[in-house]
Formats: sequence, C-alpha cells, structure tokens
Amino acid sequence: MSDVKTTPDLVSDVSSGQSGGLVVDSGTCQTSVVLLTHQGWSTSSSSASSPSLTEDLLTGETPLSSPDCVMQVDGGGEEELLDEMEDVCSDDDGSESSSVIGSLAASIALLSSVEEPMLVGSEGGGEEQPALVPSLFPYVPPTLYFSTADEKVELLPVEQRRLLKWKMSTVTPNVVKHIIARSHFRVTKKSHDWLGCWGHHMKSPAFKTIGQHQKLNHFPGTFQIGRKDRLWRNLSKMQARFGKQEFSFFPRTFVLPQDMKLLRKAWEDGGSKQKWIIKPPASARGNGIQVIHKWSQVPRKRPLLVQKYLHKPYLISGNKFDLRIYVYVTSYNPLRVFVFSDGLVRFASCKYSTSMKTLSNKFMHLTNYSVNKKNSEYQTNSDDKACRGHKWALKALWEYLGSKGVNTTLIWEKIKDIVVKTVIASEPYVNSLMKIHVKTPYSCHELFGFDIMLDENLKPWILEVNISPSLHSNTALDVSIKGQMVRDLLNLAGFRIPQRRDVVSTCSSASSSTSRTGEERTRADLSPDEKVKRALYLTQQHSDQDFLSTVLDVLTPEDIRVLVATEDELSRRGKFERIFPSPSSSRYLRFFEWPRYLNILLDQWEQKFWNNRTDGIALLKTLCKKGVHLGSSDPAHVWSRCSFVSRNEPSRPGAMSPSMSRVVVSPQLASHHHSDEDDSNREPTPTSSLPLSPSPDSSSFSSASSSPQVSLTESMLPQQFALL
Repeated sequence: MSDVKTTPDLVSDVSSGQSGGLVVDSGTCQTSVVLLTHQGWSTSSSSASSPSLTEDLLTGETPLSSPDCVMQVDGGGEEELLDEMEDVCSDDDGSESSSVIGSLAASIALLSSVEEPMLVGSEGGGEEQPALVPSLFPYVPPTLYFSTADEKVELLPVEQRRLLKWKMSTVTPNVVKHIIARSHFRVTKKSHDWLGCWGHHMKSPAFKTIGQHQKLNHFPGTFQIGRKDRLWRNLSKMQARFGKQEFSFFPRTFVLPQDMKLLRKAWEDGGSKQKWIIKPPASARGNGIQVIHKWSQVPRKRPLLVQKYLHKPYLISGNKFDLRIYVYVTSYNPLRVFVFSDGLVRFASCKYSTSMKTLSNKFMHLTNYSVNKKNSEYQTNSDDKACRGHKWALKALWEYLGSKGVNTTLIWEKIKDIVVKTVIASEPYVNSLMKIHVKTPYSCHELFGFDIMLDENLKPWILEVNISPSLHSNTALDVSIKGQMVRDLLNLAGFRIPQRRDVVSTCSSASSSTSRTGEERTRADLSPDEKVKRALYLTQQHSDQDFLSTVLDVLTPEDIRVLVATEDELSRRGKFERIFPSPSSSRYLRFFEWPRYLNILLDQWEQKFWNNRTDGIALLKTLCKKGVHLGSSDPAHVWSRCSFVSRNEPSRPGAMSPSMSRVVVSPQLASHHHSDEDDSNREPTPTSSLPLSPSPDSSSFSSASSSPQVSLTESMLPQQFALL
C-alpha cells in the first residue's frame, strides 16, 4: 500500500507540488477558498465587503478598484527593482514599453507621465466570476482569475485580499493596469510584498532580488534574441550547425564593424542594383534605419546591422506590410511556448516602389506604426474584422488571403516553426542565467513580439524580436486584440496567492529557510534515483522512440509535478495556442544545444496523450489523489535503474534484482538543498502502479544499496550530471 497521508495532513504539511505554495482541493472555487483557510487564512466569505477607507489608510496601498480613481502609487515603498535594461531590446512601436530608465530617481520622476491616466470603475459591471481558478487536480493550489472588461471578479476574504499587490513600473501598460484592477490588486512600491510586476528588463544579477512568490515579465538573457545583433548571431550559428534547409527564414546579415570585410565581398559579388537595410543593433521605433544601395552609404564608425533588403515583399493594394505575432514563454526548462491566435498587420502608408530614388521614403519602406502615423495619408482602422486602413487584425488578413485562394494554414505553420526555432536559439543562455540568478522558475515569464514579413511567394521571414512589445492601445482594434491577449496571458501565467509568512520571509531576507512547494522552492537537489533516471535518458546518443517512450513508465513525484503544471497551464490558455511542446515537437529536440530531460518527458507525454488528453488527465488525477506528487516513500513510486532493466531487458544475463537498487524517500521535502537542475514547473505524469522517484526536495532519504550504484553512475557520467 502507498504511504500516503490523510487529506488534512496533506493540506497542512505540504512538501512539494509544481503549482506551488498551498495545497487545496480543486473541486470548486468555493472549496478552494475553504481549504486555503486550513493554512491559517481567514474564513471570511468570498463575498466579503469591499475594503474600507480605514483599511486602505492602515495598509498604505492604493486600491486600483475604487470608482473614479486615477492610478497612483503609495508613498511608503522601500527600494525599487533595478529598472535597467541589459540592452535596448524593446518594441519599435511608440508606447510606454519603449522607454529605458537607468536609475531609481528617473523611474519615480517619470511615474506620473504614463499615458492615459487609468480611470477605474467604468468596467467590470457584468456577471461576477470566482476569484480563483481551481486546478484540474486534487491537492494542487488554485490560481488567480483575470477577467474581461464585461466581468466582475468576486472579492477574496480580507486576509487573502491584502496579499494582492502589484508593483508599478513607469512602463506598465494601461491595458495591464485595467486587468489587474478588476482582480482587486493594489499598487505597492515596496520591494518584497508584490506578487506581480510588468516592467523593464533588468540586468541579470538584479533577478536575484525577486522573491519566490513574485513574477516579473522577463527572463534573464532574452536579449540574446531581443537585440538585433545577438539575434542574427544566434540564428547564424544555428544555420551553420543545421543547414539552410532548416534555418533559411532570415535575410543574410552582417554585424559591423566585425564583419566589414565579409560585407564588402558580398557587396562586390552582388552587383550594382542590390539594396541593403542598415539598423542600429538596439534601436526602437524605426530610429536609425535606412535602406541603401551605395557602398559609400555604409557608416564606418558605429555598431550596425547590415541586412540584405527583402525587396520583393508581398503587397496588398500596392502596400508593404509586416505581421506582429505575440509569443508567450511560460518556462524555459521545460520549454513551453505559446502563440496568440490573433495579432496585428502593420502597413507602410505609401505604395511600394522598387525605384532606387524612393529608398529614403520611410513611409514606403518601413512598416513601424510609430513612423507611419506621422504621415498625413495614414488611415486608422478600429474594426478588428475590417480590411481597411493601415492596421489590420491578423485574423482579418487570414480572411483576406483565404478569399484569394491562399493556404493561410501553411503560412501559419511556417510562422510557428520560425518562432520555436528562434526561442530555442536563446535557450542555453536563458537557462544558464536562470540557474545562477533566479531563485525559482515560477518568478519569470515573458511576452515577445515577433515581427514577420511575407515575401512575394508568401514565405515568412523574421525581421526582429521585441522583448518589450508595445501594448499601447490607441484604437478599438488595439484594445480588442491586446486586451484579450494580456488577459489570457495573465491567466496562463498562473499567479498564486502566497502564504503571508513567505512574503514576510522575503522581506527579512530569510526566504531560504522557508518551506516551499513546487515552483516556489529553490533548485533543490534531485534525489539519487532521480539523477540516475535523468542521466539514463540524457546519455543515449542514438535513442529511438521505443526507448524514449519508457520515460513515462515510471513517473517520479517531480515528473508528476511537471506534468500537472503543464496540463493546468494548458487548460488556462484562452486564445493562446501551445506550439512547444506539441505532438510534433520531437523534431525540434535536436536543435537544443544540450538535451533537457524535462523536454523529453513532455514530448513523450504529448505523443502519448495529445489525441486523448482526458486519459492523461485522469491518470494524473489518480496519482495526485494519492498524494504521489507531494513525495512518497512507497517503493512503487521510486524509480530504479535495475527495475527499468528488468522490465525492458528481462533476458539480459546477470541483471541485478530491482530490490538491490531501491531508493526510499520520505515525503518530507527540504528547502535547503540547491542543485543545478531547474525545478521549473512540477507536474504529475501518468502512471498507475509504476515505480516513481522521490521528490527532489527530500530532506531525508534512506537507500538500500543505492549509494554505490549512484556514485558509480556519477563517476561514469559527470558531464550529464552537470546538466541535471
């Protein structure tokens, strides 16, 4: 029989769980609130009255949801997060997101200059929605619900509501402010007590200041695709490794001054009628971009990108255009990538010409909204279904092209292929910095703006990637697309209500001694049997599908947490589509610089259950109901290399008895271990009565003849263990 605690014990003594902080039943939102109370929170009804003026004065925070209240920030904050971008990688659309503030003083000074003061109280008059979204699985905590403009969100009990704090930045878009206001967040300037922040990208070491209950809308190191020069360097490296057949979606590019000689040779080989486009590596809003055709026009004294100009774009009514694709990454290990189903189509405001005499006309050759809105001939469009003006909805473009007989599904698949490969190009850098600077993968998520152009043959080409895409909304079209996208993104992000002690411990810099669960834990040491399992799947140089599929035979508690979080996340996707992992994501695994065990796990899960997801969810529910994802000392849930061999190679002579290598792990999970493995999103994996590995956070474990086996494996596979 499984060594599983009773339900009350599971709720009160949570040791693990990908979804984090609190363990609750997921039957209904009301049940979630009741079980949250078991952790010491108030038993107030979810229909608690609105916070009083006295409460506001006592707490010192500014409510976002008071009627006719202009967004403000309280004056009792401590230090600001370092609002410093490693490089300027923000959107080229004129927006709040485009400014770069280098100091705290400048940040505070500019706080009042955010466009469109947010007047709250005019929205959210519709049907009331529960404040918490229950998990699909038992004993997994709920997440906060973010509503549409025509919905109201119920009030949480006062003790929980006091924890709903958002850190404002000078670049927090108003669309974000409106959405969090409807979920009753308050503004804070303190460095420790906020749950969410939508702000600047920071220098990588500054990520160390983020508490384990906090979420910032960036990962460290994403400038590797956000800066134009780094993007082309990384894609060129991928092209050199895997060939042009896989990586032929970006124009030939040179980074000056390093590539000056190579550019000169390419220029001489190209003839006299070629066109090139020059871009500063960290520019925004079309600044510094020129189309040139003479060698004498190439600047010599400053860093630049010089690209072959896509001189034969697909035209609509004679105008050039590009696509803004919204890409959301919730985790880098395992990698999980989503793309929003809608986007923007941005047109140049002058009809296109190939004449050399027109190359200086930015209204013809650039599609940036911030450039073209200055043209007196620019036409606005507020209808997300209309094909008129100089900005369309992406879905309107698909309708238009479909009416012309174009296979838009094929174009969309090619765009998704570009997105996945580009994100993978940044993966080794981001994961390396995450391990060094980020306490828990829960703390990071990021929205990217991919700019794509279609050539005359409707082949998509990547132009650039923005790590702070514009969310400025100045038309009904913008509000319709960006509002829905940000709302779905925040639900997908999975914000959780922390325990107050976690917020306090962060304030006192004592968070390392706090009990954590799931993503809220630090990168705890994997248990010995978990390391052996991962090494086994990472060291096979010629793994076939039959071998890789056995990764699901014995699911460890950590495996289950990762799978649970992945399925919960997918259920909250709204109008986002997950493009990695996917049923066909196996083909992308070879593009990773290093194999990742969790990517293999999710890939095999998708292959097995993508067409029958209800079976996979049912399996995970069974395991979570038994509490396996919280850690188990039951030998049936402990992975063993010998039991693996006995199942898959029963006839091999001299095979050891499975009992000789069993590792028994107690359900108590420690928070003081730190390993190199990113405990990203822990979720349960399907397996009915198969052996599972102990939790990576085990504070105490015993082994029967397991130490010799593990040490032998470690001595044989040092490089692989370094990757775990």
